[in-house]
Amino acid sequence: MTDALIILFSPITWLGRTVLSILSELGGFFIFLCQGLWRIFVPAPSVTKIVQQVYFIGVKSIFVIVLIGLFTGMVLGLQGYYTLVKFGSEGLLGAAVALSIIRELGPVLTAIMLTGRAGSSMAAEIGIMRISEQIDALSTMGINPMRFLIAPRLAASLICFPLLTAIFDVVGIGGGYLTGVVLLGINPGVYFDRIDAAVELADVTGGFEKSLVFALLVAAVCCYEGYFTHTRREGFGAKGVSLATTSAVVVSCVTVLVADYVLTSFLL
Repeated sequence: MTDALIILFSPITWLGRTVLSILSELGGFFIFLCQGLWRIFVPAPSVTKIVQQVYFIGVKSIFVIVLIGLFTGMVLGLQGYYTLVKFGSEGLLGAAVALSIIRELGPVLTAIMLTGRAGSSMAAEIGIMRISEQIDALSTMGINPMRFLIAPRLAASLICFPLLTAIFDVVGIGGGYLTGVVLLGINPGVYFDRIDAAVELADVTGGFEKSLVFALLVAAVCCYEGYFTHTRREGFGAKGVSLATTSAVVVSCVTVLVADYVLTSFLL
């Protein structure tokens, strides 16, 4: 009878253990995020550290953001033209490209590209510092690891994500212009006039608000995965760092998409 009850309740036990594990992980992440944000202001991290991270996250990502933005705009222009021409509305191409990029694709693709280029590096670097006991050494020397490692990355992400999103938006609209006007022959005045008529300030500010939220989520998730590499059950050492880096990228991308849906539902 006892064995039968164990078998009967084992799925419930597994479900409860899983839910408690998820809640514990979310609670730990929330505390980690709050501590990182607090250390941005009290006491403020070194300006030099923030500038170094701004260079790494922002300046070194400009090329890939420009490249992705250009081809995203060109693809939108091409697909949008052949869709709108069926309804005799190809003059609306500029508005379609601009709104798609400013509202959604600009913030989302920028965040995903920065996750792959900078976020993975953050997780790996902090993870290696953890397994090599460099973080423990900082604590031993009286240096707060949150202030020294995490806060500069959070601050730099909050600075870089909106700026790179703005670059993506401008380049993407330019890519739509190349396809729609230069290659397909839409009147350039009509292209830009439709953009001016369709795009409102709320669209632009909404895109920047999304980029700020994405910056916080991506930086916090990647730093969190690296910081707690040593607690992973799947592996330790080099394997733990590789798993933490992979997890950081996957979780960040999923979180960005989920947050995008939630924010869009509030901003519309």
